[in-house]
Amino acid sequence: MSIIKVKNVTKRFNDKLVLDNINYEVKEGEIFGFIGPNGAGKSTLINIMTGLLTPDSGTIEVCGYDILKEPIKAKKCIGYVPQELALMEELNALTNLEFFGALYGLKGKLLKERIEEVLKITGLEEKKNKK
Repeated sequence: MSIIKVKNVTKRFNDKLVLDNINYEVKEGEIFGFIGPNGAGKSTLINIMTGLLTPDSGTIEVCGYDILKEPIKAKKCIGYVPQELALMEELNALTNLEFFGALYGLKGKLLKERIEEVLKITGLEEKKNKK
């Protein structure tokens, strides 16, 4: 069974081609890694695979779910630990928590409760509106 299928993924930023028709498949039990120099497109591809960016063309399936058509189901199969702290520096603490909570499928009352809990645990209740 394939855990990840990447088919013909292309991504441009303005006129710069970052990913050019990428294809690969990772089957259950395989170990797969990205290596390459800075600027090779590794982070861009991972961001597309996790639904943080949209490809210009191509498809990605995670556990049989298309990341664009069934993002919540696909994301339930993903465990992602970035090299650097995962937060959007241009957003305040509250908006960061809303964004990342939504990535994990939280919404409505449950999302609000979890955010309040995390702000309390971290002591950031007073600073939730600061970057």
